[in-house]
Amino acid sequence: MAAPKETSSRTQYLWPIFTVLVIFVYFFGLNVPLLGPDEPRYAQVAREMFERGDWITTTLGGFQWFEKPALLYWYQIAAYHVFGVNEFAARFGSALSGLGTILSLWMLARFSGLPNALNSPNFPNRLALIAAASVGLIVFSRGASFDIILTFPITAAMSAFFISDSRERAGKSSLLPLIIFYIFVGVSLLAKGLVGIVFPFAIVGFYFVLMRRIPSAKFLFSVVWGTLLAAVVAAAWYLPMYLVNGWEFIDEFFIQHHFQRYTSNKYLHPQPFYFFFFVLPLMTLPWLPFFVAKLWQMLRRLFSKRNTEDAELKFSPAEVFAFAWLAVPLVFFSFSGSKLPGYILPALPPCLMLAAMCVDKFIGENLRRVALIRAAAVATLVIVVGLVIFALPRYAETDSVKSLIAAAAEKGFANEKVAGLHTVSHNAEFYAAGRLIREPDGKQRRFDGTFEILEQMQKTGEQSILILVPSEKLADALLQKNLRLELIKDNGETAILICTTGAPSIPTGAASIPACQRPTDAKNSPLLRTFSGIRR
Repeated sequence: MAAPKETSSRTQYLWPIFTVLVIFVYFFGLNVPLLGPDEPRYAQVAREMFERGDWITTTLGGFQWFEKPALLYWYQIAAYHVFGVNEFAARFGSALSGLGTILSLWMLARFSGLPNALNSPNFPNRLALIAAASVGLIVFSRGASFDIILTFPITAAMSAFFISDSRERAGKSSLLPLIIFYIFVGVSLLAKGLVGIVFPFAIVGFYFVLMRRIPSAKFLFSVVWGTLLAAVVAAAWYLPMYLVNGWEFIDEFFIQHHFQRYTSNKYLHPQPFYFFFFVLPLMTLPWLPFFVAKLWQMLRRLFSKRNTEDAELKFSPAEVFAFAWLAVPLVFFSFSGSKLPGYILPALPPCLMLAAMCVDKFIGENLRRVALIRAAAVATLVIVVGLVIFALPRYAETDSVKSLIAAAAEKGFANEKVAGLHTVSHNAEFYAAGRLIREPDGKQRRFDGTFEILEQMQKTGEQSILILVPSEKLADALLQKNLRLELIKDNGETAILICTTGAPSIPTGAASIPACQRPTDAKNSPLLRTFSGIRR
């Protein structure tokens, strides 16, 4: 089937080389420090489950933490068993999910008849290469987060459905792909909750509406047994989780982190309605021009005067399916009260499908264009490696507290409690595990003044305590006379101090005075005046 010019003996070895390159890039440099607030928390939840030998109940700092389902944690626990508890193991499942997304798209193109429909035997390989070299998929496959963990089973489910639908339209057996579809719907429920079943069913329904087709009796019947199959798969975690934790699990997981997160800004991630209309296209880079061109072509066909009575003649089933697939998550999350870039990742694979169709048409039989597209993909992968080597470590140094905790350990402070002064460091959940000072409900305590830290030390009898403080607040902290403080390290974003005994007792009545209002002997010091604008 392959086009002779593109798969000659001189070039046919390129696809195995591309495959090895992609696998290398997706696993390269996963050992950089965990970034942001989410990666360290998810890695720590999995570590606590790993240390307890518990695959069901999710905890953070020893307290119940029911925000997310278990699939990411299961990946991490399994990787901890193999690679040890480290950053590479925490991200290993995400990289696998990214590669699984690429493989799912390749199988969709390979087994749905698209090569014949497009008259392009190389389309499956081209689609896989374009997906592998897309910025959005690369970035999120390198992070220990739930977005790529959801994107893989959603992509696998939708690929299986389209293969099944294509086989049914061709009069062939479609049962096995349907079974796979429902199994991955169940896996999607384990990946990120209810969107795992809402999205596949909504996409399929929208696809049939756009195609102006009534689903076959066989498919409608499959919804009954298939939903039960998906529920059985999902019950591997949801059932024991409910039996162990009861209503607390239902309230926090479903009511708070599904419905309240969607309908409100309770979790402080507000963005305008059109936010994802900009974020999603950017994720297709470097293939954005082809994605936009494909949408423009489809828009022109939509309003053309030819074939206005038959949508299937105007658009191919693959185009309609890809549009339905990207539209459902895009519209759904645009109405959400809470928006983060990763939410829209499940809509990226159909965008890459459309971009690949445009790339395929652009290439035609022109070998120079074939080389150009391959070069663009390889250049993207090489640039990613370069950024991981030269840029990411410097960014991680300031974004993560790993080096701060390590510097304190080198000075002999490996077991001291860790307090946050004017900050709460979620990044410290992994690197200072078991040492963070918490409120009674399990949340990290934020200390708003040095006198509060002194009170904590006197209350617990601590001889020394480590303090994380924003760099811009460092000078203010060091000028306080009510604590004996020594700077250990400042990474430019956060500093770590050691507070040891020998500090004076709290003056009578001082406990009720806000720290920012308490007197200090350094009030008129020249050093303080040099930091004008810093709150005393």
